[in-house]
Amino acid sequence: MSDKLLRPGVVTGEGYKTLVNAAKAGGYALPAVNVVGTNSINAVMEAAAKANSDIIIQLSNSGGAFYAGAGMADSFKAKVLGSVAAAQHAHLLAEHYGICVAMHTDHANRELIPWIEALLDEGEKYYEQHGKPLFSSHMLDLSADPIDFNLSECARILERMAKIDMSLEIELGVTGGEEDGVGSEFDEAEDNSKLYTQPEDVLRAYNLLNPIGHFSVAASFGNVHGVYKPGNVKLRPEILRNSQSLVQKTHGTGDNPLHLVFHGGSGSEKAKITEAVGYGVFKMNIDTDTQFAFSEPVGKFVNENPKAFLYQVDPDDGTPYKKFYDPRKYLRAGEQGVVARLQEACNDLGSKGRSVAGA
Repeated sequence: MSDKLLRPGVVTGEGYKTLVNAAKAGGYALPAVNVVGTNSINAVMEAAAKANSDIIIQLSNSGGAFYAGAGMADSFKAKVLGSVAAAQHAHLLAEHYGICVAMHTDHANRELIPWIEALLDEGEKYYEQHGKPLFSSHMLDLSADPIDFNLSECARILERMAKIDMSLEIELGVTGGEEDGVGSEFDEAEDNSKLYTQPEDVLRAYNLLNPIGHFSVAASFGNVHGVYKPGNVKLRPEILRNSQSLVQKTHGTGDNPLHLVFHGGSGSEKAKITEAVGYGVFKMNIDTDTQFAFSEPVGKFVNENPKAFLYQVDPDDGTPYKKFYDPRKYLRAGEQGVVARLQEACNDLGSKGRSVAGA
């Protein structure tokens, strides 16, 4: 355990920096888990508490919209309010799980910049009231745009975020596959040279953004959203090492000056995960695997109790099925599936037993 203890709960500002630095110094990374509702948020916090690991909870724009309710007519308002509600939920409960939680939004492309700006409006209001931001960090994924636009827009947003002690995550290079409508389907047959970030581009980002505020980089090294057949996704973590070395040499910094993020972590080879963490990756996104981890036990429960999902009372022998079709039964099974899968993630990333949360 780190000697720099933080109060349990959602960490922001200097607390978030402590969390990041502790992971890098300790040679481990934190799972960053996409959520869509209270069941998934609670399962993630329960998993972190069980593993004695800190954790990153994140929402895509569609995850935020779903959190607000699929029936909300104004889809943009749903994206904003659902994300705000999820963050408030975590602020209220995270400290009671005894771990540190970073709240993050995931994958905002060019069309979703207004969503981030609206969340910053809410974050600034929250900061005025509480002296801390609503979210620990936001992501701008402008990797599909020209790099000049990507970096200039990231700088503009970071200037605003830095004023309320927030961190920005950027993406350089394209993470293959599609996640919640952002990106495009990964073609397993073609040579995806765009999946590999150039260290010179990372240096450009560092030169521009480091004087403004705290930021992290999702540098692509062949990682892909989703799970694909073995051998079709070729990870090259040495790209991360080369990016770190270039920045270190240019600016005379210590080892691993960049705060790096691993997108598309589901289904990745464990040896490659370990290697990437060694090059300064402090955060690995996991979404596809936890979706399946939630759904598999729900499906198993339904298959084991099929009549309960057809009848309230058995038509043959009069058996009541209320205790089986009670949503809490199968939703809890889904939560437990996520808790179990995240124990594996914490082990793989080395974060188990490493929480920096203190009394």
